Amino acid sequence: MKVDHCSFRLFGYFAQPSFRNLDYLAITRERNAGVLNRHILPTFRTIPLREITTPKVRRWRTDLLDAGVGPATVSKAYQVLRAIMNTAVDDGLIERNPCRVKGAGTVTHTERPFLSVPEVYRLAEAVPPRCRALVLLAAFAALRFGELAALQRRDIDLEARTVSVRRSYAETRTEGLTVKAPKSAAGVRTVAFPASLVPELAHHLAEHAEAGRTGLVFVGTRGGVLRRNNFRRIWLRALNATGLGDVHFHDLRHTGGATTRELMQRMGHSSVRAALVYQHLVNGRDHAIADYGDGQIKKVKRPPRGPSGT
Repeated sequence: MKVDHCSFRLFGYFAQPSFRNLDYLAITRERNAGVLNRHILPTFRTIPLREITTPKVRRWRTDLLDAGVGPATVSKAYQVLRAIMNTAVDDGLIERNPCRVKGAGTVTHTERPFLSVPEVYRLAEAVPPRCRALVLLAAFAALRFGELAALQRRDIDLEARTVSVRRSYAETRTEGLTVKAPKSAAGVRTVAFPASLVPELAHHLAEHAEAGRTGLVFVGTRGGVLRRNNFRRIWLRALNATGLGDVHFHDLRHTGGATTRELMQRMGHSSVRAALVYQHLVNGRDHAIADYGDGQIKKVKRPPRGPSGT
């Protein structure tokens, strides 16, 4: 097929190698495919590659924004289009990438809510008892939901006050629920948690976790894997009960603080840019960070609920 008559259906060829080579997680691949199908192909599917010009790209982007598509989504669509066209340039199918709209691939992220320690405990008290430690560990050990869902008993050392992150659950429409390594090499880590969480976690392990060294620490309502979609209903009820508004579970990670380098280690970030999003409170090494959090917790500490609470 000649390049001049090549339709945008070749995006299937361009996109897949790029995404695989960058070792995207399944969730990212699925998100990129959704952006491609919803926002790129409807406009460019039948246009020959050599006829995709910078003015056409600029007009496409403006049309998306005028149609009410969110700026972050438009920015992502532009990034996907630019990456695909870069592949076309590398393969000699076109001479120049037409995605040359200044600032189009950049999005300004609004700062997410910062939860205070009392607010974290309000949320912990508003969720079912089996999810209380989940909320507290997310906040004071800065763990992601998928990492928490994949934790096993052997990953928690109550004596050393550490939790080891070795795996993470991911769920997509195409692959379903899968266990994967954390999203970067930096994601495999050991994180200290405040001493005040020791009785909380001991209580949780005794009452709610699966048995055995490889038993899951956090489980769903029916005893299976804790799934994000099912937990979302619990989370929304807790937000409604506490009146905390538009707070994502991921925002719990904002509660802990440190220097940029320490945050990169503690939160499993491989880039300074990612870590800077979360820099809020104090300096200190990992246990010192946990000890600082412990001091804040003691000001508002609540005993774990349940018949065998400590």
